[in-house]
Amino acid sequence: MLDHDTIPDQKPLRPASTVMRLRRMGAMFPTRLSFLRSLMRKLSSDGAKLTRPVWDICANGYGHAVYSIDLGGHTYSLIAVSNNLDPSMRTDRVIAEAWDSAYCLFDGIPTDADIARVVSQAPLQEAGRFAPTELVLSRANKSVRLFDHVAQALRAGEQPDRDLIGKTGYLMRTTAVYGNGKFGIADRSRIAGREGLSGPFAVEMLTVWMIRNFTHDLVEHVGQGTLDRDLKRHLGIGNSTGLGMAPFLVSHPMLLDAWMQVRETAIARVRALETLSTDKIEELYGLCERVAQHLAEWQVPDEIAQSRIDTLRAEWPAVVAMMTPDFMTSQTPLDRLLVATEQWSVDTQELVVSMCLEPFGDLVDGLCDCMSTPFTPVLDPRADCAAIRADLENHAQWALDTDYACDTGCGQFWYVSEEKLEPRLGNRHAEDGSELESPLDIGRRFQALHTALDGQTGPLGAFLADHPEHRFAARRIQTLARHPYSEIRDNMIASDCLPIDMLRCKLSFFGASKFDPKSDRWTRITLAQGAPLPDELDDADDWWLPTFAG
Repeated sequence: MLDHDTIPDQKPLRPASTVMRLRRMGAMFPTRLSFLRSLMRKLSSDGAKLTRPVWDICANGYGHAVYSIDLGGHTYSLIAVSNNLDPSMRTDRVIAEAWDSAYCLFDGIPTDADIARVVSQAPLQEAGRFAPTELVLSRANKSVRLFDHVAQALRAGEQPDRDLIGKTGYLMRTTAVYGNGKFGIADRSRIAGREGLSGPFAVEMLTVWMIRNFTHDLVEHVGQGTLDRDLKRHLGIGNSTGLGMAPFLVSHPMLLDAWMQVRETAIARVRALETLSTDKIEELYGLCERVAQHLAEWQVPDEIAQSRIDTLRAEWPAVVAMMTPDFMTSQTPLDRLLVATEQWSVDTQELVVSMCLEPFGDLVDGLCDCMSTPFTPVLDPRADCAAIRADLENHAQWALDTDYACDTGCGQFWYVSEEKLEPRLGNRHAEDGSELESPLDIGRRFQALHTALDGQTGPLGAFLADHPEHRFAARRIQTLARHPYSEIRDNMIASDCLPIDMLRCKLSFFGASKFDPKSDRWTRITLAQGAPLPDELDDADDWWLPTFAG
């Protein structure tokens, strides 16, 4: 293990001009740095125990339950509500008004009155009334086909069909996991300094893992039987995610930079390893086999996504063939491997990146502490106008080179729907509403600022006093000059901008796998598949890219 005084060697970080392109961000895979992985390690090191003090569920699976767990000196309780949902009302879309189940993560141990209040309000979701003791609000729908099949098999004294479990991978899928003060629940500041929950989305990931365990218990209760352990472990939590998540990476530039800096620093560290031990080489060979099996099991209906998976399958044997014993025992083998992958698709390149991090937790896991940042972009009005224009030319040339006047260069606009207060994407040339556009057109704003600064001298503050419309872009370019991974280096309003790439980037940091796009605007994924069960937290860190022997 590294001590606090050890500064590991590292190669130069990959340039932001390479890393921060949407196509590459949309090829990212989960890593051992992902939030769910780091949370499981924390639960393991704390010796956490999940308990179920309340189980008030009828034979048909309706009612409520409470789960509690201690983490970092605090107790957190999941209050789960299972509803008898009319099948005609079951939809994963944001327009839904009822769900198979609803959840709140409660700060502490709830009283009977707390439980009664949450049980009455959680099924209402956005329409409910919540207190600052509620840290997370969520809801989920059943995968009806698999849930009913598992329950029926258990009721018959049998185990469910392994192939069906392998193809689906979850009993329920969440359609929202809300935190950070939405709808009256607690602000992040309530738990931001707490051990174990200080990392990004840690409290949401804890909720997802606890929901997963509820779905296991629920189907066993309805089926009156016990699932085989390997089947249960493969059942994660599905998730349907759409445009609501996409703007996050743009609206949180400092956080995006922190995530990417950590990931790229980890890559730079493993690339700098002069030699690998025999054990590490053998571990990498085992991971190669796991990747091949994972790719074989990853099948999706979307033709474009499936063609990318097919390319991964076709290229992977060449990656493995390159990793001969001679190659792996040479100098800086992982650096050589990552350079060599440039001959293959971006998807294969990023898959190899994720795999190369996996055996080296002692070298990279500590970087997870750097995933959060208390800072937000701040404008420095003292800067010289000429210096700001130079920053645009040095750090945002991609924006200056884009034609935003042509139809395809500004074909889309982002806005927030009045009905659901959720981000949406409109066609600028066919739909009304562009006058209400959200400021995700970063590149266009950079270009406009660059033009406006031509010939300007003196302090930036004086310029902005006369041209306040450029304040937003000025603040962001100052941030970008210091934080190179803070901006997506693509045109976010182009006709060919694919929000699915932003979704995949963020979801990979969550720890998601089995990406299953349903369009270029929403996807289904699986979380916590292969993750340790509550009584397996002593062995919590070997479940990268879950596989299943069906």
